[in-house]
Amino acid sequence: MADCVFCRIIEGRNKAEIVYEDDDIIIIRDLFPQAPVHLLAITREHIPSADKVENFDIWAKLMNGVTIIARNLELDKQGYRLVVNCGRQACQSVDHLHVHILAGRQFRWPPG
Repeated sequence: MADCVFCRIIEGRNKAEIVYEDDDIIIIRDLFPQAPVHLLAITREHIPSADKVENFDIWAKLMNGVTIIARNLELDKQGYRLVVNCGRQACQSVDHLHVHILAGRQFRWPPG
């Protein structure tokens, strides 16, 4: 989709710091981090949101990429948080399926 910032990054039309990529996903550094480590795992296929997933294999592919990067960056040593926002009230600001990977500080519960 021409107006989707994540699609433009995937197509190479917008710059991003890519820390992992494979045939199905890319993981980039967030431009406006909310934690010392804030990454975004993004599907290469344009899927508007979590509730629009039709092929559930994509979740396994996203989590595989998350696990690989968490180990590579040693985020698994202290822990990390995964966040998926779905819809405007949940603060989904980009209509393209992505998972936030947050680490590097103590998080509170409940979030929000």
